[in-house]
Amino acid sequence: MTRVKYLGRHIMIKGKYVEDIILGRKKTTIRRGIVKPKYREVILHGGGRPVAKVLIEKVFHKKVCELTDSDALNDGFKSREELIRELKETYPGITNDDWITIIEFKLIQRIDEINRDDKYLGLKPVDIARIALRYLSNELSDEDRKILIELTRSESIRATAYKLFKNIDKRYIVRKVLMEALDKLVSKGILRKSVRNDLLDSQM
Repeated sequence: MTRVKYLGRHIMIKGKYVEDIILGRKKTTIRRGIVKPKYREVILHGGGRPVAKVLIEKVFHKKVCELTDSDALNDGFKSREELIRELKETYPGITNDDWITIIEFKLIQRIDEINRDDKYLGLKPVDIARIALRYLSNELSDEDRKILIELTRSESIRATAYKLFKNIDKRYIVRKVLMEALDKLVSKGILRKSVRNDLLDSQM
């Protein structure tokens, strides 16, 4: 029996695929084996930082030998043969009879395109918390980590304050932790504080 693997809130991709995803040329990601995402809304990471928030629309399971040119085009490749070559390079030892999972997604938000005029740079507090927990785990105090984890669960600053402090007036504590984490993410270059970049200009 093929073992099922599960994907959480974060999906890692190779840095070389980031531009194709941002520009809409790559609409799927392929994983070896039977993979099942736990959530529909996830964050894609590439090149050492978060790049986009996407909505998973479909998940397919098939064998390598069943891949088509259409699968290749959706994944940003010119042909089925090119896609299979890349799979064999990424997953040494993979065979034509091995199962793979095709995850089809829709771009919701570019995380490399952040709004400097917004307090949270155009991101949702829950997304900042998820990114901070992934990239700043060694720099967070136990208390800050506790607050950010609860925020990822409740997805609400108000609910987090009530859950942890039994007082919604303590929202300022949650906001303070969130802003400190956001500042660190920007200072470390994990989030880039710019509205437009070359990729955006190339779409105009």
